[in-house]
Amino acid sequence: MANYKARVQIFRELFDRESIPITELQTLCFNGIPDDSGFRSKCWKILLNYLPGQPSEWPAVLLKQRNLYERFIEEMIVTPGTISKSGSRVDVTLDDHPLNPNPDGKWVAYFKDNEVLLQINKDVRRLCPDISFFQQPTDYPCEITMNREEVESLRDRVQQTVIRSANVTRNRSGITNVSLFKKRAQEEYQHLAPGQEAHWEVVERILFIYAKLNPGQSYVQGMNEIIGPIYYTFASDPDPEWRKYAEADTFFCFTNLMSEIRDFFIKTLDHSATGIGAMMKRLMDMVEEHDFNIWQRLQMQDIKPQYFCFRWITLLLSQEFPLPDVIRVWDSLFSDKNRFQFLLCVCCAMIIWLRDKIMHNDFPSNMKLLQNFPNVDIHCLLEKAVELQR
Repeated sequence: MANYKARVQIFRELFDRESIPITELQTLCFNGIPDDSGFRSKCWKILLNYLPGQPSEWPAVLLKQRNLYERFIEEMIVTPGTISKSGSRVDVTLDDHPLNPNPDGKWVAYFKDNEVLLQINKDVRRLCPDISFFQQPTDYPCEITMNREEVESLRDRVQQTVIRSANVTRNRSGITNVSLFKKRAQEEYQHLAPGQEAHWEVVERILFIYAKLNPGQSYVQGMNEIIGPIYYTFASDPDPEWRKYAEADTFFCFTNLMSEIRDFFIKTLDHSATGIGAMMKRLMDMVEEHDFNIWQRLQMQDIKPQYFCFRWITLLLSQEFPLPDVIRVWDSLFSDKNRFQFLLCVCCAMIIWLRDKIMHNDFPSNMKLLQNFPNVDIHCLLEKAVELQR
């Protein structure tokens, strides 16, 4: 407890300075950020290049970026044909209507966007299923989509799958009756009351806007797992003034993070120097260097890195540990001076951690083991990763 209080005091003194030395901040955060006074939220914003190292500049930067995000919502989530501020209809002309085959028409783009939205919706609904946080209502629903008619809520755009079925029966007189009824998909979700939004709906909107602003990449499954811990951290900030703008802050931090790892999500770059293929090769080279026997065992059983560490690397280990442990790992990843080199060290430590089991297991058992990493003391695992980094 004394050590924890001492670390909190060190962070407090650091943030009281007129200028925060980035190198010093990285060193402190690498060893874990205290769950106190919203330090993690502020540190991640700096480490992800959203906030500068001078706290005096934060108000101007935050005001500019948060206003920009509001404009994104207004411009990106507008339905063709809805009512404009002046009360007139927009986007509905003789040249642009829902049946217009013109590939440049706004309605065509709207329908394509819906395909992306449906995939995002499916993914974010099951975000972090072990905790109820993302199913709970946010204290700060988006006023733009809730209170303005010209901006449609994404909730209203998502249509549940409806299967038309026929029930055929024959009565005692031999007359056949065909009754049609609608059967909804198995996944049935109860929406919150009007005016409320669940946290997963906020994440859905962020990802949808990101996809709209990045048409070359759009949305790829797995991005929801990257954004989840960031939003959770910002939306759990003890300071309501920071928590209120968790959505906008998450968007820009997520965008900055994706700019560094986006090659992992682009299939055509899998075998480039920055692609996922190169990262997996570097990992296996590291395993071979630090424990040849376990590397050889994986080779003999033909356990390819694509079978397990593809997910580890692309999702930054967000699926391998409970959320609190993921957040602790990310403290170190975001603080890594050689961004994400430490990620490979953690992955290598995970494989070596399972050494005894891997050396004795058969192929099916090892596959199951690596794809479902067992519970572990995350601090001990990170200590092992630090040893490998030296």
